[in-house]
Amino acid sequence: MGPFALALDTKNSFAASSSATDASGRKMDNLQMVPKKFFASINNGEEKPFDFLRILFEGVIAGGTAGVVVETALYPIDTIKTRLQATRGGGQIVLKGLYSGLAGNLAGVLPASAIFVGVYEPAKQKLLKMFPENLSAVAHLTAGALGGIAASFIRVPTEVIKQRMQTRQFASAPDAVRLIVSKEGFKGLYAGYGSFLLRDLPFDAIQFCIYEQLRIGYKLAAKRELNDPENAVIGAFAGALTGAITTPLDVIKTRLMTQGSANQYKGIVDCVKTIVAEEGPPALLKGIGPRVLWIGIGGSIFFGVLERTKRYLAQNRPDNATSKKD
Repeated sequence: MGPFALALDTKNSFAASSSATDASGRKMDNLQMVPKKFFASINNGEEKPFDFLRILFEGVIAGGTAGVVVETALYPIDTIKTRLQATRGGGQIVLKGLYSGLAGNLAGVLPASAIFVGVYEPAKQKLLKMFPENLSAVAHLTAGALGGIAASFIRVPTEVIKQRMQTRQFASAPDAVRLIVSKEGFKGLYAGYGSFLLRDLPFDAIQFCIYEQLRIGYKLAAKRELNDPENAVIGAFAGALTGAITTPLDVIKTRLMTQGSANQYKGIVDCVKTIVAEEGPPALLKGIGPRVLWIGIGGSIFFGVLERTKRYLAQNRPDNATSKKD
């Protein structure tokens, strides 16, 4: 409150020095010449020290919790989406075993989500300090891509096993791992890795950027912290929009991951050409309905749980507990 009190005093006093007047005038000029920002930005005021280990730990816990909750809740919708995309032509979609592969998938989703958020949070905060406020979107895009790359080493084998079980190629996750490695080698667990990155890196970057920018804009408009339902609605919108945009990439990834040792497609380009030639361009949008529904609801649950968990962890930090006792 000191600077504001000083400003009021100088307005009512003619004894202030000319240097103080000049300084005040320069401050007013600077305020009037602030450039317009093309992206949402927020000034947190007093800079806090960057605690990498704490941010990493809280990101890992929050990300793992959110990932497990959303995967368990929406696994059947994901199974239907996968079967729609994997079916060639007008084949019938089997609706049995919609939870096939859930247990094995959770074993991969937990560490993958934990690693993603564990990398994303410290990267985001570090990049926000490096970039000017009007380029906060670039920081969010970059942090999302970095988190996606780090998590991909676990995500891809998990996705390969999950989708082959969803398409009823294997009865259990251990059988899937053993048979894939025996028939296709260790690289079989990373089938479609290039297409996975082609889909997930843009997806992660765009989804988290849209989410963060909408949250910042909403907070500036509301002039308060957001509650859980508001975070959930923003997460749903960001997820649904990003899911729709990246559906063709998801179809390509699904086809490459589920082709097994048949090697119907020689790569990403050949996969696109073959799908368009044999089934027409609309085939690249297969499963868009379940995908948008799944990711929209999933975004709502994921970001709602993520923010709630982050807030809980922040409120129960040792330094907060100590300050409450004092």
